[in-house]
Amino acid sequence: MAPMADSALTARLVPAVGDIAAADWDRLAGDDNPFTSHAFLKLLEDSGSVGPGTGWQPAPLVLEDAAGKLVGALPSYLKGHSQGEYVFDYAWADAWHRAGGDYYPKLQVSVPFTPATGPRLLLADDGYAVPLLRAAEQLVTQNGWSSAHATFIEPAQQALFEEAGWLRREDIQFHWYNRDFGSFEDFLATLTSRKRKDLRKERRAANEGLDVRALTGADIKPEHWDAFWLFYQDTGARKWGTPYLTREAFDLMGERMADRLLLLLAFEDDLPIAGALNFIGGQALYGRYWGCLAERRFLHFELCYYRAIDAAIELGLDRVEAGAQGGHKLARGYEPVATVSMHYLADPGFRAAVENFLSCERMGVGVDRLHLAERTPFKKG
Repeated sequence: MAPMADSALTARLVPAVGDIAAADWDRLAGDDNPFTSHAFLKLLEDSGSVGPGTGWQPAPLVLEDAAGKLVGALPSYLKGHSQGEYVFDYAWADAWHRAGGDYYPKLQVSVPFTPATGPRLLLADDGYAVPLLRAAEQLVTQNGWSSAHATFIEPAQQALFEEAGWLRREDIQFHWYNRDFGSFEDFLATLTSRKRKDLRKERRAANEGLDVRALTGADIKPEHWDAFWLFYQDTGARKWGTPYLTREAFDLMGERMADRLLLLLAFEDDLPIAGALNFIGGQALYGRYWGCLAERRFLHFELCYYRAIDAAIELGLDRVEAGAQGGHKLARGYEPVATVSMHYLADPGFRAAVENFLSCERMGVGVDRLHLAERTPFKKG
């Protein structure tokens, strides 16, 4: 792309995150969120989880100053479909197609297949936010694309998108919050007596006859990845047909960022039957993948929710983000929170229609969130 209105800044597309020096990327991304790290985004590219044939073509947009120093970046992708995003715009795509337009490709600013909040504007300074977003808009317009979308934006950055005039969309996830608990029992003490009893009962039933092992760093061996791959494939086949990550992606996670992983495996007679993979951030534990080859009552809750709470308390983390959807998390101490995406639609008429839809949708989501908040299992008063 050509230099911007501010002649000291230049925006350009780069073929892949892997083409950018890790130190330069991580200087902007920071070390709090594992998913926006150079290591994670590059392993998606190197493993073939994104790239040709996936509908996720890496297209990071970078902003450089007059000296050629990286001062901003978007973890962005050229999308040929709307899969793996967890913010559903199929109705928008259908409407635009019926109006005679091509919705795809679109520019997607996100971490592929990862409904976890995090920074979407990687910046040396917040002052670079609007120039970077203007560059994304220019890219969409110049290429005749329909739109650009940024999903699961951390709260601190949402105002930056709104300042640039992008449209706000909200949804609901369920997060667990650590209120200076010293143990799981301290957390249980904040629940009603009936809920405390229910959770203890579920944990006893889930652990009966099983040995659950928490593995991180060098303790995660190739045989553990072999087992977890089977779990991941089973879950993927049940939910959406084809798992997004390749087998090599898990090997590369183990090689490149094992210290940021917490792999929970449940063994029966020394054979792994289920597992859950978490990523360790600076402030949060992110639950990402789960699977099992044998049905056990409450084992999903134990590995994905209760053990995650145990780990967050032990690690001193502020919260657990346990992924998309799942109203059943509410009864287990996970609270409803708003998740936010921001959207740029190039066509003024299309933008106006979507803006009207989003205004109504936000009202409905807000009502739902208030209703859910009233149903949390915590003691009242």
